[in-house]
Amino acid sequence: MKNDALSVIAEKIKAAESVWLFPHVNPDGDALGSCAALCRGLRLMGKEAFVLVDEELPANLRFLDNGYCTVDCEKLPEPDICICVDCSSEDRFEKRAQAFYRGRLRICLDHHPARESAWDYNYIDPKEAATGQIIYALLAELGVGPDREIGEAIFAAITTDTGNFQYSNTQAKSHLIAAELYEWGVDCNKVSVAIYENVRLEKMMMQTKAMEGLKLIAGGRGALVSVSREILRETGAFMDEAEGLSKELRSIAGVEYAAVIKEYEREKIKVSLRAKSRGNVARIAEKLGGGGHVKAAGCTIKKPLREAEKLVEREMLAAIRELDEQ
Repeated sequence: MKNDALSVIAEKIKAAESVWLFPHVNPDGDALGSCAALCRGLRLMGKEAFVLVDEELPANLRFLDNGYCTVDCEKLPEPDICICVDCSSEDRFEKRAQAFYRGRLRICLDHHPARESAWDYNYIDPKEAATGQIIYALLAELGVGPDREIGEAIFAAITTDTGNFQYSNTQAKSHLIAAELYEWGVDCNKVSVAIYENVRLEKMMMQTKAMEGLKLIAGGRGALVSVSREILRETGAFMDEAEGLSKELRSIAGVEYAAVIKEYEREKIKVSLRAKSRGNVARIAEKLGGGGHVKAAGCTIKKPLREAEKLVEREMLAAIRELDEQ
């Protein structure tokens, strides 16, 4: 798939008056941080810019929304440009897809591998540790100068998608951008506390309950937990608060593959997959109808929870056998 230069995309944005931004459903720190940074930059340029979302934002990321996010686009000025951020397919923002097509031009900014894209302009680079790094470069092309609020959002995007700079996708560039953000006046400790040390008790109860059902396979090289709707009812937690469980599983000594299996509806199961060192979870996700990065991927399985668990376990065991044969 052909990428357009960020300089070309910047010129299109400069000519627009109204821009709508579309993060993926259940936005994480990279999706929301990238959108918040770009939205702030566009408003500093005098443009009408908004972030369209489906649902209430995760509690630990709400500090990023300084009047940017809305679930109602009917009162907004019609968009000259619509940009999907941290996602390259409309099935990642299905409820808002119709609104996305209202843009005269449609642009994609992402770091996830994409098979194809139907948009007018694309900048998709899987080598980037986070979409926030792409936004950082785009804002430079747009001529938006250093700004503390933008910096906080970009730092949030990079720190979350690199596992606080611990994951193997972390680049020298990631650290260099973070260092530059200090010069912008960003309090990185404040952002980190908001993201990582702002946990609801209900979330901790849910994660504890889920970990009670931890299943280790292949001699402890694979780890799986499920978050059912029943667990959410019992604890009062929200499904987006399952974020972080995959990191906990992957941190277990000996574990190479980790899976968090989340029951959104009776036959709508979302799976978050992680690998530690040699594994490739993108292959597992692709076999289950999804995709993603080598070390972080996901999929949706339209089957009951127990059937989904068996499918994930089967593919994880196959992946472990493949590693043994290499």
